[in-house]
Amino acid sequence: MPAKPPPLLAESHGTATLAPVGLGVLFFAFAKMSLAGFGGVLVWARRAIVEQHRWMTAEEFNETFALCHFLPGPNIVNLSVVFGARIRGVPGAIAAFAGLLGPPVLIVTILAVLYSRYGDLESLRRTLAGVSCVAVGLLFAVVARMMLPLLQKREPLSLLMMLAVFVAVGLMRWPLPTVLLVSIPASVLLTIIIRRWGRA
Repeated sequence: MPAKPPPLLAESHGTATLAPVGLGVLFFAFAKMSLAGFGGVLVWARRAIVEQHRWMTAEEFNETFALCHFLPGPNIVNLSVVFGARIRGVPGAIAAFAGLLGPPVLIVTILAVLYSRYGDLESLRRTLAGVSCVAVGLLFAVVARMMLPLLQKREPLSLLMMLAVFVAVGLMRWPLPTVLLVSIPASVLLTIIIRRWGRA
């Protein structure tokens, strides 16, 4: 039988308070995500954190992942460190980080040795092409699910900012750092203005 997720002690305004999570649980949860995440770990990370273990609400996951986008380094690695630190402090960050990277590093090292020997096989190239298609499909699926909280809140500002960033980066091909340096302060300022105006 699958393990039951830890109970929520309280939940209000989209924020959940959890029972204590062990370091071993964090390590094996992120190890399982990394091993399941062929083609992309983000899909499995969201499923495990939000749906299976209920360690975060969907809105909290989106906010944390947005912060990890702004930090240097791979987004999913940043997510593991930020999430682990939030749950159990520095030991939690180390446990989540080790669980996320330990098994894949071992597997990729073995695969690299095999690929250096058998990489010219046509069947292997076809297999890798198929895997890349699956990876793109998984990415679209998780993007759609992460958009649901924004659509449910029905905040036009959030949707407009999301569309503007997509157009700037995806269609106009503007540099991502430049877009972030402009869009993040602008969105924060607009949010503050709109909320103050709503209270007035």
